[in-house]
Amino acid sequence: MRFVRVAAEGEIPVGGRRMAFIDGNVIALFNVGGTVYALDDSCPHAGSSLAAGVLDGPLVTCRAHGLRFDVRTGRMPGAGGLCAKVKAVEVADGEVRVGVEADA
Repeated sequence: MRFVRVAAEGEIPVGGRRMAFIDGNVIALFNVGGTVYALDDSCPHAGSSLAAGVLDGPLVTCRAHGLRFDVRTGRMPGAGGLCAKVKAVEVADGEVRVGVEADA
């Protein structure tokens, strides 16, 4: 896995979100309580942007159909349900980096 810089640490305030583009993929970044989490920006239900959704604590609500996902795990609250793809995040030297699969 390689990590790609997507933002400066201060560019995503607590409670904020931001979109990033890595290798043609759109990533949604969320700052919950000072920790940055990353998901594929596409809702697994119908592909709507999760970064454009409403963030309430660790839950983002998809604007298309109201499905909610925990940005820490990608899972819907409760048992079962759809799951958004979580990306690894590291914050170092004032930069936010997202993990992507290393080229084979």
